[in-house]
Amino acid sequence: MKKNLLFVALLFVCFFLSAQKTDVIKVANLERYAESNEDLLSLGIKKHAVVFIGNSITEGWAKIRPQFFSSNNYIGRGIGGQTSPQMLLRFRQDVVSLEPEVVVINAGTNDIAENTGKYSLSFTLGNIKSMVEIAQANDIKVILTSVLPAGEFRWNQDITDAPQKIDTLNKEIKSYARKKGIPYVDYNTKMRKEDGAMKDGLSGDGVHPTEEGYLIMEQQVKSVIDKVLKKK
Repeated sequence: MKKNLLFVALLFVCFFLSAQKTDVIKVANLERYAESNEDLLSLGIKKHAVVFIGNSITEGWAKIRPQFFSSNNYIGRGIGGQTSPQMLLRFRQDVVSLEPEVVVINAGTNDIAENTGKYSLSFTLGNIKSMVEIAQANDIKVILTSVLPAGEFRWNQDITDAPQKIDTLNKEIKSYARKKGIPYVDYNTKMRKEDGAMKDGLSGDGVHPTEEGYLIMEQQVKSVIDKVLKKK
């Protein structure tokens, strides 16, 4: 029943976008990793594959710290600028089709920055929950992560309460993870200043981590991934 409901929900989203004469493939940017996914599937995925899905923070991670991904059989599936509904639309192609053992989900930064429209806490949280449910329906273990700290978004100065919105969303993600028994990685606490902005030296623009920032994230998430894989 859960699989059917998720399928219907995704069909509705696609139908709505089609009705608005919107190119769904472009909206979700399904072409971004299509060829890379085919290459991975043709080679066969190694045991204990882990997919990281997210936005530019995840995309930048794989570019700045490629050895972290290659040495651990981690697969980066981040796309710059994306919001949670876009990730949900491509979740089957960029995560489920690869048949990983674990998926690490990081979403919410660009939702709050209103990259694709007005921010809604319940809508963003619902998209994250849907990704979790799709993963679990396909026997993929899930790790949820916090939204990173940000004092502001330079590309959208109209958002004047970014830290408050980030904290509220993180609280809801953590609560949901606890309720469902899903591991939760809190990047935010170790990387933030008292005002909710990113600590100096961990980001060049206050949103995207530097290599030092990614090193902090790696220390946190790898230990959780290792524990999840040991349980399998």
